[in-house]
Amino acid sequence: MKTSLNFNTFIKNLFLKINWESVLQHIGGIVFQLIFLTIVLLLINWIGKKIIRHIFKTGLRSTRATISPKKLDTIYTLVLNIFKYVLMFFWIYAILSAIGIPVGTLVAGAGIFSLAIGLGAQGFVSDMVNGFFIILEQQISVGDTIKINNVEGRVTYVGIRTTQIQSTDGTLNYIPNRNITVVSNKSRNNMQALMEIPIFNDSPFNEITKIIEDVNQNLKLDELQITKRPAILGFSNQNDGTLTIQVAAYTKPGAQFNAKNVLLEKYLSAIHDHGIKLPK
Repeated sequence: MKTSLNFNTFIKNLFLKINWESVLQHIGGIVFQLIFLTIVLLLINWIGKKIIRHIFKTGLRSTRATISPKKLDTIYTLVLNIFKYVLMFFWIYAILSAIGIPVGTLVAGAGIFSLAIGLGAQGFVSDMVNGFFIILEQQISVGDTIKINNVEGRVTYVGIRTTQIQSTDGTLNYIPNRNITVVSNKSRNNMQALMEIPIFNDSPFNEITKIIEDVNQNLKLDELQITKRPAILGFSNQNDGTLTIQVAAYTKPGAQFNAKNVLLEKYLSAIHDHGIKLPK
């Protein structure tokens, strides 16, 4: 009982000895610094983004003849990404310094990479390194149609940490750069549109071939963005035993899907108009 009384007296004396006015002033000063630093960095972020946007949307307009729009968009997103992380770094550094944590001593004593590993940021560092080489080697650009692992779609964002791909159904996929090992870019070279026309074994091959060639000769290549006029490759057997005539055309990147649909419709309509029956 006496021990409990002495402890309570000790706590009471300790509480009375604390200069609460000074403590509250110190806490208030720290809170004010944090609010002030946050407001300043938000203002810098707003001004910086406007300047970057102005440079890329207006200042570099005259260089679009030598730099492709896709490359400019990629560099633009990269600069915004770097700017965001630099501001975030200074914000965290300012907060830690304001509350009295010696960040400089920690970094100098442990090393920046050791500190990053100690904080469990190995994946973040790996993302940055891999993202740097992806951008440096120009493997992908904003607007490209690519396939990474099992994800296929159009690139909407290239950053130093993640790459964003929008699938054909609208799904937005966020892929960490460290997971990007093989990139299949479908926007760098001419793409093939392959049409397979089903026919019967006793169909008039020569007549069908002549019809297809006539359609090919009357095509408006520029409208379909075809770079190489369609040509008949030959015959092929499907898994179900159906015989098909294969016709291939080469288009500009991204135009192969529309060209395939339009050409296939033209071939089937022309064959039907000549009274030739095809498998359904």
